Amino acid sequence: MTTEASTELVMRATRRWRPSRLIVTASGIVAVLSLPLVYLVMRALESGAAGFEYLLRPRTLTIFVNSLVLTVVVVVASGVIGITFAWLTTRTNTPFRRVLLVLGLLPMAIPSYIGSLTLVAAFGPVGYLQKLLEPLGVTRLPDIYGLFGAAFAITLFTYPYFALPVRAALLNLDTSLEEAAQSLGSSRWSIFWRVTLPVLRPSIAAGAILTAMYTLSDFGAVMVMRYNAFSRAIYVAYNSSFDRNRAALLALVLVACTLLLSWMERRAMDSIRTYRVGKGTSKRAPMLKSGLWHIPALVFLTILIGIGVILPVGTLVGWALNPAANSPIDMNMPQASWNAVSSSAITALVTAAAAVPLGLLARRSASRFAQTLVGLAYIGNALPGIVIGLALVFFGANAFPAIYQTLPLLVLGYAIRFLPYALASTRSALSGMSPALEEAGRSLGLTTVQVALRVTLPLMGTGIIAGMGLVFLNTMKELPTTLMLAPIGFQTPATRVWMASEAGQLALIGLPGLILIGLSCLGLVILLWRDERATD
Repeated sequence: MTTEASTELVMRATRRWRPSRLIVTASGIVAVLSLPLVYLVMRALESGAAGFEYLLRPRTLTIFVNSLVLTVVVVVASGVIGITFAWLTTRTNTPFRRVLLVLGLLPMAIPSYIGSLTLVAAFGPVGYLQKLLEPLGVTRLPDIYGLFGAAFAITLFTYPYFALPVRAALLNLDTSLEEAAQSLGSSRWSIFWRVTLPVLRPSIAAGAILTAMYTLSDFGAVMVMRYNAFSRAIYVAYNSSFDRNRAALLALVLVACTLLLSWMERRAMDSIRTYRVGKGTSKRAPMLKSGLWHIPALVFLTILIGIGVILPVGTLVGWALNPAANSPIDMNMPQASWNAVSSSAITALVTAAAAVPLGLLARRSASRFAQTLVGLAYIGNALPGIVIGLALVFFGANAFPAIYQTLPLLVLGYAIRFLPYALASTRSALSGMSPALEEAGRSLGLTTVQVALRVTLPLMGTGIIAGMGLVFLNTMKELPTTLMLAPIGFQTPATRVWMASEAGQLALIGLPGLILIGLSCLGLVILLWRDERATD
C-alpha cells in the first residue's frame, strides 16, 4: 500500500467518526469532570484584582519554576530508567528476567507518601545509612529534602508508567522494519535509534504525560521532602491561611499546565502511525544475547529493585514488628481493606466506560471541538486531591445533598482524578489499530455503532484492561480525595496511614502500609496479565 493510499485511508476513517451521539456522550462526561474547574473559576473570580497581583508575585513565579523543573527532571529520569527497564525485560535474555520484571514494577504499588517516609528514614541526616557510617566518622549526611529528594522519590515510583506502555509496544512490535535495516548493514544501536525508537513514540508520549501529570499533582512526596511545588503550595494556602481563593488561583495555573501537556501529547500521538500498512505476517523479535552485558544489566536492575522495593517494604516490616506498633486507634482492618478494594474496583469500571467515547474521539475525530473535549478530560489528574475534594464537597452540599457524604460522590472524585490513566491507555491501543479494519466492517454493511461494538472495542480490549489496572492501583493509594469525600466511618488502609503519621508514630504505619501495598498489587496483577495475553 502506497503512502498516499494509506493517508487517504486514515482521512476517510477520520471523516467517518463524527457521530453526534458520541459527541453528546463525551460532552456530558466532560461536563461532570469539569466541576472542579467551575469551582476554581468561581473562587478565583472572588479574589478580584488582588488575585492577579498574587499570581504576578515573585513567590508565585518561584512555585511555577519549581514545579516545572521537578516535572522535567522526573520525566527525563523516569523515561531513561523506564525505557531501559522495558528493553532489558523484553528484548534481552537477562537471567531471572521474569522475576525481575515483577519486582521492578512493584514500585507502582507503593504510595509516594509512604515511599518518601521510608527514604527519609534510610537516607535522611539521621537515617539508617548515617548510623551505618558512624564508625567511619560520618556524623551527619547531607539533607535529602528539596528538589533532589522530591525528584528521587517520584522518579523511583513513576518509572513503571514509562516501562509498561513501552514494554507493551515492544512485545507487539513487528520486526520487519528492523530486519530490513539489519539487512542493509545497520548496527543494533543504529537500528534502535533510527527504527525502533521512532515507532515507540506514541507509547513514550503516553508514559511521559502520565508521569508529568503525576508529578504535578503529587502531594505526598513534595510534602515529605518539603519542596515548594504547586500541590504543596495549594495545601499550605488552604490549610494554613484558609485562603481558598489563592489556592484556586494556583490550581488554575496547574490546569493550564495540564492542557499544555495534553496538547503536546496529542501532537506526539498524531505524528506517527504504528499499525502495519503493508502485507505480511507479524513476527516477534528474537531475544538478544547480552553476553558480558548480563553483569551491568543485573546490577542496574538489582539496585533499582533494592531501593524501590526492598527498602520501603523492609522498613515497613521493621515498623510493623516494632513493639510500639500496638495501635491505640480502633480500626477494623478487614473492613477497611474491603472498602478500598470495592471502591477502587467500581472506579476502574466507571473510568473504563468513560474513557471509551473520549478515546474514540481522540483518535478518530478531526473536530477541534472533539479534541478540546479530550483535552479537558485530562484536567482532573493535574489537580491535587484536596482541590477535587473541596469542589465536590461544595457542589454536593449545595446542589446535590442526596449524594453528599456517600460512596457515589467518593467514586466520582476518584474518577475525575484518575480518568486520564484509562484514557491514555485507550488512546494508545487505538493508535496501533489500522482504520482499514473499521472500513472493512462498514463495507460489509455495519453501522458506525456496530463497527464500534464488533470491531473497535474488542481490539481495544487490552488497552481498556490496562487502564482499569492503572486506575485501580492509583485509587487504592489515593489519600486526599478519600479524606475529603469518604462517607462517615468509611476507613481505608490509606486513611489509617494518615492517622498514624499525623500522630507522629511511624511504627503504626507499618501494618496498614504493608496491607495497602499488597492490595495495590491487585492492579499490578491485571497489568501483568495483560502482558501475558499479549505474548500468547
